[in-house]
Amino acid sequence: MGGGQVTDWQGKRVTVAGLGVSGIPAARALHARGALVTVVNDGDDERARAQAAELEALGVTVRLGDGATLPEGTELIVTAPGWKPDKPLFAAAHEAGVPVWGDVELAWRLRGPDAAPWLAVTGTNGKTTTTQMLASILKAAGLRTAAVGNIGVSLLDAVLGEEEYDVLAVELSSYQLHWAPSLRAHSAVVLNLAPDHLDWHGSMEAYAADKGRVYEGNRVACVYNVADKATEDLVREADVEEGCRAVGFTLGTPGPSQLGVVDGILVDRAFVENRHKNAQELAEVSDVNPPVPHNVANALAAAALARAFGVPAAAVRDGLRAFTPDAHRIAHVADVDGVAYVDDSKATNTHAAEASLAAYESIVWIAGGLAKGATFDELVTKSAKRLRGVVLIGADRALIREALARHAPEVPVVDLDRTDTGAMLQAVQEAKRLAAEGDTVLLAPACASMDMFTNYNKRGDAFAEAVRELGAGT
Repeated sequence: MGGGQVTDWQGKRVTVAGLGVSGIPAARALHARGALVTVVNDGDDERARAQAAELEALGVTVRLGDGATLPEGTELIVTAPGWKPDKPLFAAAHEAGVPVWGDVELAWRLRGPDAAPWLAVTGTNGKTTTTQMLASILKAAGLRTAAVGNIGVSLLDAVLGEEEYDVLAVELSSYQLHWAPSLRAHSAVVLNLAPDHLDWHGSMEAYAADKGRVYEGNRVACVYNVADKATEDLVREADVEEGCRAVGFTLGTPGPSQLGVVDGILVDRAFVENRHKNAQELAEVSDVNPPVPHNVANALAAAALARAFGVPAAAVRDGLRAFTPDAHRIAHVADVDGVAYVDDSKATNTHAAEASLAAYESIVWIAGGLAKGATFDELVTKSAKRLRGVVLIGADRALIREALARHAPEVPVVDLDRTDTGAMLQAVQEAKRLAAEGDTVLLAPACASMDMFTNYNKRGDAFAEAVRELGAGT
């Protein structure tokens, strides 16, 4: 099962690891091609049983509550991206010389001969926004496209569906890239690199190496972040097709082979005739929604990939204007008594929170939750001068409180020792008390949400609801 397409699946014994979003389409697709599919799953709950029953009705074997043992005769494992590489199943596969693919690898191998090229986006933060911006720009150019991958739309469904595409905007997580050895994108970007998911990858080096796989075999452009040298290093290390170029994006003035910002205008000096002399205006910073620094960086990265695919400058502007960000990503909820309330519940790690905090001058910061092993000294040091006050919530709030005591002792801190549903309303009320006219009350927790909420969406909804109550009461 080398690097090319596999055409004959008839009778191949394939084990699919995990039911989930990727496992079920993988099992169906392989079964439809004549493979003998066994699904193994750690969980054995009601939902898993219902999913298993549907697959078993097709003729797929399902083993619930047993994700550790390699089924006899297995020739290939297709895994859900979240399964950790140190699982016993993979150790057994390695021992038996059985290859392991992720859903992305499977989708790549199942593409038809005239399949749409992939423009790939990865990085610690900003992936979804950049991928959606890219799809918006490609659509504005009249291309048939979709935002797929780690974004919630299965790549398998996109590759195997009826719809025909000219190009796909593909968001890829480090997990997905880890299990996608033969993926070769048309062009790709690593937006940024910060410690995240280290419990899964085992080390920062392993995490960076998995992100860097996105550049392997790129044909036209490896897009990197000028402000994040680690991304440029990954480009240097990548084995690319001859003629593929390194293209940087920067919030400053771009050099040759870069995209950047000049006097409030997004400018391209990479995909122009004579890039040493010429520059192409693409859009205004005000065309980016919202026009905060890290989001302008996302827009430049999306523009670079679109330009690598030959999209005209006007489509970049039109696509950025048409783009609306998802909820809970630096979303302005309301102004109450001259104070802006902003929901960035999606800022679930320190790197994302740092970008969010850098977007405003004077902030009352609502933070805390599950730290996932993160430390907060660097974040607090960089943001201290912007903080008017801090309200802390959630299980690991003491870690942030201690960092504030060390690096911003003069900033008033309210520490809320409660995790019930009313905690967010109290947090917003405390923030209002600390805020003065012209300030921004910013929910950018720098932590995951699952200690108090089902997910970051629910946390953001609770914040917006609390702000509305505040508005109604004034």
